[in-house]
Amino acid sequence: MKKYFLMSILVLSAVFQANAQSKGVKIGYIDMEYILQNVPDYSEAKSQLEQKAQKWKQDIEAKKIEIAKLKDALKTEKALLTKELIDEREEEIKFQENELLDFQQKKFGPNGDLIIQKAVLVKPIQDQVFTAVQDIAEAKKYDFVFDKASDLTMLFSAKRYDISDQVIRVITRAEKREQMSAKQVKAQEAKDELEDAANDANPTLEARKKALEDKKKAREQLVADRKAAAEAKKAEQEAKRAELLAAKNAKKNGTVTAKEKAVDNKTTTPTQDNKVSDSKVVDSTVVDSTVVDPTVVDPKVAKAAARTKLLEDRKKALEDKKRKIIEDREAAKKAKEDAKNKPKTE
Repeated sequence: MKKYFLMSILVLSAVFQANAQSKGVKIGYIDMEYILQNVPDYSEAKSQLEQKAQKWKQDIEAKKIEIAKLKDALKTEKALLTKELIDEREEEIKFQENELLDFQQKKFGPNGDLIIQKAVLVKPIQDQVFTAVQDIAEAKKYDFVFDKASDLTMLFSAKRYDISDQVIRVITRAEKREQMSAKQVKAQEAKDELEDAANDANPTLEARKKALEDKKKAREQLVADRKAAAEAKKAEQEAKRAELLAAKNAKKNGTVTAKEKAVDNKTTTPTQDNKVSDSKVVDSTVVDSTVVDPTVVDPKVAKAAARTKLLEDRKKALEDKKRKIIEDREAAKKAKEDAKNKPKTE
């Protein structure tokens, strides 16, 4: 077999050299395994065949367990049996083992059901592939088309010469056309010609499409991550705002929040030197018109509360100013009306 392939390579090399002197040689190749994996009919039938093979394997394992039980029983009872019964049991075990071997050969042997059904399964797809390859080769002027999955070794094959995807498109289109009307078939053929022309003009179009799709997915993932980070930051800010509001309300009501208690326990110790007197306030800070001991209140909370009070004061001043402007306008309007309605004197 190897000699045959070697001779084939030598003959093809000679043909290449002879043709190369007169014109350029156009070569393509297919990957039969790749094509079969991407043809829906083959994938479905292969799945059914694998289910059958799995069932056969389960039957074989069950038979092995049954034979093992017979051997164990004979080993246990051998001392109590006569020679005739022992021979009869051993003959039964031998018969079961031979039957198991026959079943294995019938299902998984070189000429077994699995190989035969695989060949039956592949044959129609192979015929479609061969027909598609011939049509493509004639339409696009290929001189040679090889099968990468065959026994003919290809030490290197550039992707731009791979026409496997073209073959898959031809087979898929043929299946679709069987379910179309004549008008739909004609429209689909025109669309397919445009698609083939675009692919021929740019052999790397599929790769570029895939790269664009990957880039789009990465961009969408980045947007999603940023959105999640923004939502987390917003939730954190809302939690801080609620905490500040709770501290403010606690101070107004004369209570102490859990956080302030933790700060108080951390900053004050039971020693006599650091003990804070209830009647004495050190470095006090005014928050909401009340005097707060900085050893009890968190400086950040005090600052936030002071800022809140400042904003409220500004808002109140603006409202007072607006109210005064409205009152002045109303007074001027009233004075104007009074002057207009006042009777004229001689």
